[in-house]
Amino acid sequence: MSPILRAGRLITPQLLVAALLAALAGSALAIDAEDLRFDTTEDLYQVCAADPASPAQLACTGFIEATVQYHDGIANKRDMKRLICYSEGTTIGDGRAAFVTWAEANKGDATLMGEQPVVGLVRALAEAYPCR
Repeated sequence: MSPILRAGRLITPQLLVAALLAALAGSALAIDAEDLRFDTTEDLYQVCAADPASPAQLACTGFIEATVQYHDGIANKRDMKRLICYSEGTTIGDGRAAFVTWAEANKGDATLMGEQPVVGLVRALAEAYPCR
């Protein structure tokens, strides 16, 4: 392929393709900051209940994974009582589904849904994956 000359600058096809891919990737991941608020459990529910194809799901997945990793790290290193006891093979998707189900069942409870999202998430996961 030959280079393309535009406005006195040489643009190679590779550069053009790279720029196009970067532009497309940026627009595909563009979401409003308002869509990703994490002030309350209700906020986390709205993010996690979004369309599975939505980039918001990346934020939900990251929040759940970070919470569970922190829980596991603290409980395992400090001999603290575990709050969440999931079985081997449990996925972040399973945790997301458990949280969304719990949040839908508790939508009418302003106290629970008004808590910090990490508290609501741990409540939901502890209910779905209790320690016995």
